[in-house]
Amino acid sequence: MFKTNKFVAISALLGAVSIGRAAIKSFKRISYNDRVVVITGGSRGLGLAMARQLAREGAKLALLARDEKELQVACDELQTYTTAEYFTCDVRSEEQVNSAIAAVLQRFGTIDVLINDAGVIQVGPLEDMTVADFKDTMNNHFFASLYTTMAVLPTMREKHFGRIVNISSVGGKISVPHLLPYSASKFALAGFSQGLRSEVMKDGITVTTVCPGLMRTGSHLQAEFKGHNKLEYAWFSTLNGLPLLSTAAESAAKNILEGCRNGDAEVILTLPAQLAVKIQAIFPEETADILSLVNRLLPREGGIGIEKQTGKNSQSVLSPNPLTTMIENAAVTNNQFVAD
Repeated sequence: MFKTNKFVAISALLGAVSIGRAAIKSFKRISYNDRVVVITGGSRGLGLAMARQLAREGAKLALLARDEKELQVACDELQTYTTAEYFTCDVRSEEQVNSAIAAVLQRFGTIDVLINDAGVIQVGPLEDMTVADFKDTMNNHFFASLYTTMAVLPTMREKHFGRIVNISSVGGKISVPHLLPYSASKFALAGFSQGLRSEVMKDGITVTTVCPGLMRTGSHLQAEFKGHNKLEYAWFSTLNGLPLLSTAAESAAKNILEGCRNGDAEVILTLPAQLAVKIQAIFPEETADILSLVNRLLPREGGIGIEKQTGKNSQSVLSPNPLTTMIENAAVTNNQFVAD
């Protein structure tokens, strides 16, 4: 009898918690219509995919990126649907970020949503990485997001409302071989983002940490490859193109924006990424051993060594290949060739 009552009590408690969470999520849910949204790295790739969906929902867009030509092309497209302005800015520079955010506020009067998406991918063995590579990824992922966040917090606090989305990675949950600078910086961003949510919730600001798995955004062409760069590019681009392991940029953008709309604490994209995170949490030793074996299968150091080449300049008879067709198409769709 006691066990039955205990089971009923626990079930009732879990049900109440579930209902309560649903009610809170419904209360937090926002519309993007007429919201001012700042997107770093919004001129191409995932950032552009999110901008397109936000434009169709009536958001007012402010895109930040380094390449003015890419920004102009993106804004010309987006202005068909909504107000879209670009602000040329190297988000690795705190001074440039502060100037860009000030310009956005002068143009729009406020900032409702900040999406930190700008980033860089460096692929190669640790032996061909340098301290400068680690600093570069930290500047692109962690410090850039810190600069933009600190710049928008005053206006969000003043009106007691704001949404901040930080695009980390499954590599910020599980450190992946041959992506060590990238993973280290994404871990830093995820830690900052999770702690930030706790700190600013009292100010009416909600922070969402996004950890995507493989995505078909076309970013493989912009990634930097070291060591045996053509071999590194071959495995990296092929994995990114596999439909069962990767997701389309449009699908990723939809899920990220839904997570932000609902005020979710965390969004992990793709089923393989979700499974990998859970397996690593339950079996950390075994996961580490498996990744060590994976590392042995990847190219050794050598080739061009510490020099770097973009994906565009690392193509060979190995890749592009039939398995990369979808990401090659995604590269065209998502502005990855504009700067050529």
